[in-house]
This record gives sequence, C-alpha cells and structure tokens, in this order.
Amino acid sequence: MKEAFTEPIVPAYRTENEELFLGDTFELLSEMRPESVDMVFADPPYFLSNDGVSCHSGRMVSVNKGEWDKGSSFEAKHEFNRNWIRLCKTVLAPNGTIWISGTLHNIYSVGAALEQEGFKIINNITWQKTNPPPNLACRCFTHSTETVLWAQKNDKHSRHFFNYALMKEMNGGKQMKDVWTGPLTPQREKAEGKHPTQKPLYLLERIILASTEPGDLILDPFCGSSTTGVAAKKLGRKYIGIDNEPEYIELSKRRLQKDAE
Repeated sequence: MKEAFTEPIVPAYRTENEELFLGDTFELLSEMRPESVDMVFADPPYFLSNDGVSCHSGRMVSVNKGEWDKGSSFEAKHEFNRNWIRLCKTVLAPNGTIWISGTLHNIYSVGAALEQEGFKIINNITWQKTNPPPNLACRCFTHSTETVLWAQKNDKHSRHFFNYALMKEMNGGKQMKDVWTGPLTPQREKAEGKHPTQKPLYLLERIILASTEPGDLILDPFCGSSTTGVAAKKLGRKYIGIDNEPEYIELSKRRLQKDAE
C-alpha cells in the first residue's frame, strides 16, 4: 500500500492493504499526506457517558463507555469536532467523501462543524434499529435511530462518486431512500471481543459500496473494533485505522487477521 504519511511511522499492524496505528488521532492525521485518502468513515465519541443507565440482554447496565466518551462543555465538544474534521478535510482527496455517525448527543455539532470547515452535506442518513434497547426511565420515546452524515468538499470542482445503479439494485430496483433499517450488531461479529459502539458490518458495507470503488483507500480515525476495516477488506478496498486505545487496536488486529466475515 502506498505510504500515506509524510514521514515513516511504524504501524501496530500492517498487511498489503491494511494498516492500524496506535496513537493520538490529531497527531497522526497531521502527519498524513494531503489528499491521500478516498473516503473517511468516522464514528467519533458521542459524549454520552453521563452516569446514566441502559438495558442490555434484559439487564440494567451503565451507559458509561470510557474516559474517551465523557462530555464537557458544548464549546469544548464543538471545538473537538471542528479540529478533527478540519484534519480529515486536508487528507481527503478532492473527489472523496466523509461519513460521520452519531446520536443526538453529538451529531448537531458535527453537522455544523462540517459546514464551518468547508464541507457540503450530501445526505442525512437515518439508521433505524429494529431491536433497540428499551427506555428504562419511561419518560421519553425509545431511542431507536442514529444519524449518518455524508459530505463532500464544498468546492465547485469536487465530483463525489455515488454508485447509484448498485444502490438501486440492492433496493429491489427502486431508488434507495435515506432511511436504512436493520438490527444492531449481532454477537457473531463480536467473536473477537466487544467494543461499546461497534457498528454492524452491513452498515459499513453499504456505505463503502455506495461511495468508493475497488482499490480505494478508506480511513477511520476512531477505528474502535475496525468494522470499517473488515468491510473494506471484504470489498477489495484499502484501509487505515487509528485508535488511541491499545485494547481496541488489538481487537482490530484479531478481526482483520481473520478471513473477511
């Protein structure tokens, strides 16, 4: 795989088409070559670790996911989003696109940050979960959706790729809508270990098929368990994943070392 960094950086894991890097996302993105990446998928911290509770397998569990997910002031969270999005814009190719997932806790900041940093939002995808955990407090509607924003550089010369024909074919010959329905991540995709915000493989497969071509390079700056990388490997794309948690880099390595799921 072509060197994506301006200076040699030793990856935690490398194959011909995949690389994992353990370290600070901001520092590593700053070392990447400009316009070297064809697509970015990011699942940044949602900042919802607020000592609340949720339901998992019929049991009450804490919503806290780790220090990396604890929120602070809105201003601090928004500056965080602007900073990493700005860095991703630098490494993204002129015709490349960025996908960012989130919940109400963070996605409105992300949307504003995209526009402030010179992106144009192409679509607002609503991922409707068929099996969300119940709302234990019973004081609001069950949280059953997440948002995935798809954006391109706001430049008159940018021409993003969209595999319209394939999406239509996958949708039974009809135009695919911006509401995608499906279940949460199944247990078989957690065989190598669990990540608290792990996305299901089918979601990343659709995103990758819709907006990239075989051989393209995909970057995930908050890679977690590397569902992005597993999908990229399966679909013949190249992949760079970054995470600052050794546990998740090891989990990513185990998943990528297996045959594509």
